[in-house]
Amino acid sequence: MALEMKTRCERCAAPTPIGGEAHFCSFGCTFCPRCASELRNVCPNCSGELVSRPRRVGTLDQPATATTEQIGLGSPLLWIFSFAAWTIVSLIDTTSTYWAYKSSGSPMTLAHAVGVAFSLDLTCAPLTPFVFALATRFSFSKANWMRTGFIHIFLALAFAVAHVALISASPYSHWDWQANRFTSIIWDSNKHSFHIAWRLFKRMLFTYIPSDITSTYLPIVLIAHAVSYYERMRDTAIRSAKLEMELAKSHLQALKSHLQPHFLFNTLHSISSLMFTDVSAADKMITRLSDLLRMNLENVGAQLTTLNRELEFVGGYLEIEKIRFEERLNVVVDVAPETLDAQVPSLMLQPVVENAVRHGISHVSRGGTIWITARQDDSQLEIRVSDNGPGMMSAVDKLPRPGLGLRATRERLIALYGKEQSLDVHNRPSGGVEACIRIPFRLASEGKIETMIFNTMTTREEELA
Repeated sequence: MALEMKTRCERCAAPTPIGGEAHFCSFGCTFCPRCASELRNVCPNCSGELVSRPRRVGTLDQPATATTEQIGLGSPLLWIFSFAAWTIVSLIDTTSTYWAYKSSGSPMTLAHAVGVAFSLDLTCAPLTPFVFALATRFSFSKANWMRTGFIHIFLALAFAVAHVALISASPYSHWDWQANRFTSIIWDSNKHSFHIAWRLFKRMLFTYIPSDITSTYLPIVLIAHAVSYYERMRDTAIRSAKLEMELAKSHLQALKSHLQPHFLFNTLHSISSLMFTDVSAADKMITRLSDLLRMNLENVGAQLTTLNRELEFVGGYLEIEKIRFEERLNVVVDVAPETLDAQVPSLMLQPVVENAVRHGISHVSRGGTIWITARQDDSQLEIRVSDNGPGMMSAVDKLPRPGLGLRATRERLIALYGKEQSLDVHNRPSGGVEACIRIPFRLASEGKIETMIFNTMTTREEELA
């Protein structure tokens, strides 16, 4: 599973094309070979090791999440948010300015209050995306905090100069006491020509530099760093969730692969017990076993099937056991029709039924009965497998050392459904043992069974995205 790498070096913006050499850390921060060498293979963002590897496209590249690389100057959302936020600030500043002058006894018209507030605040809107992009590009870390600090000092001064220049171009940048009106510092409205009043421009520059750096530039940088950190953490969480899901898939497949040979060996053992006493019966068992193996191969790799298909498989297994036990084995199936299309884990019932045959019916000389029932109980599917065998040693005995089949079935149910499942094995009051399985009731059309049923992990990934 390959990490998602960016298309450009985060330090010098050099392209890192697919197949080209690049260096990246565990968070996916990407650097070209030259920058990685200058950084001594240490990521300036997270201080992790930079690993040299060609850029790859893997399963983690599929979801198009909004990473910090996408939230840049080319992002319309950033520009919209910038102008929207500064418009709100301008309106708030307009209200406070208007009422402040009105309460002081020298009222200002609402139009002038709007002009002054918007010339001071809205002029930050076109500069904010640039500050945000540069703050994301030059982020602080233990390895580069001094160098990045000097860069941001220079950028903060450049921001203040650009802001003052935009304010100076506004017709509300300066109050002309002689003309008794607002004028622009760099535009002569009488002559309709550019005329920079350098004295006023310098005064404004020294007046606005401290406030622009502390109250505007630094908050934008802090917000950019917070967004960048959130995006990295979210990408890491998504990767972790995907890795968790892949590990769970592997674990489920391993459990299922344990059940398949377990079932096969036990069935072959039953066949071998008849080989020298009833060749015809052994031959029938081999034929039926081949049908079961063919049915199993049709669902290879699938973790889910329908209850109807699972009952078909269990029915084939019980036919094999009936050849062995003859009239000693009776089977009663009582399944509600609405449950036949319910989703169930494949090879879920066979180990439970086999447990009833081996530990129940085989120990009763006169033979016995196995009951298989299925009902829908609100949002749960309840499946019971009962027998009238000798039962367990005591009512408190919960099979402390269950066989491989039951143990693997328990682990699969936990991996698939978490706390929404249960497998309870207990003695029946009338004799024998009953196994009760409860899982979430979910319908599925035949032939369209999901092979990945990690609903909890999928929901978590969607929330993160």
